[in-house]
Amino acid sequence: MNRFQTARRIVVKVGSSSLTYETGMINIRQVEKLCKILADIKNSGREIVLVTSGAVAVGASKLGFSGKPSTIPEKQAAAAAGQCELMYIYDKQFLEYHHKVAQILLTRDIIENDERRENAVNTFETLLSMGSIPVVNENDTVAVDEIKIGDNDTLSALVASLVHADGLILLSDIDGLFEENPHDNPNAPIIRRVTRIDDHIRRIAGGAGTSRGTGGMATKIAAAEICFEAGCSMAILNSNRLEGLYDILDGREVGTLFEPADQPQN
Repeated sequence: MNRFQTARRIVVKVGSSSLTYETGMINIRQVEKLCKILADIKNSGREIVLVTSGAVAVGASKLGFSGKPSTIPEKQAAAAAGQCELMYIYDKQFLEYHHKVAQILLTRDIIENDERRENAVNTFETLLSMGSIPVVNENDTVAVDEIKIGDNDTLSALVASLVHADGLILLSDIDGLFEENPHDNPNAPIIRRVTRIDDHIRRIAGGAGTSRGTGGMATKIAAAEICFEAGCSMAILNSNRLEGLYDILDGREVGTLFEPADQPQN
């Protein structure tokens, strides 16, 4: 049993490596399946907020970069080109299931400034009350170090806190949190439930992610800490098996579940 079973408002984060091929091009089959499942979950009466990576990766491919952009102007140009591509795809896919989407681009200054934060919360609440699916990304086109959040694991946890979500689901290219790096030790045991973020959990968290993403396990653990402070549950699921979204909401054991020990179980 887990708190996701009764969760009414859920933030789902999907990373670049889960949306694109090594070429940087959109994995159409994966995106179609993700949108179909999220639309179905929304049909069940739950509210969905989607935090999406992929703008820089998609934009880099669209603009003809041979690899990952290296300079800030190149990254911001790629983000500008890729963001409109992403929103076009999400809009088209969700409309097939009669759901509306709305784009929200955030930077750290919006979250940290009281007035801007309140405006952002009001926008989220209005969109959700009107049955829309907010699609969120960092505003990489204008973000500089002073206002940059830096990774969408952290962004999604901040969004979950902003909208008072019941749960955050991080879709990644791994099954969850392991006692050891599964790439180094294929027999490493997975940790199914984390009730406390301590030094042991931080120590076994890995480093960087793939060449198309910016996150790793360390950013996911940091996201879990933000969720714990906000009273929000979190789960890491493998995006290669999107049916896991149904499993976690049905109370089945899947991925790694982060729930504080003192948080009521359903």
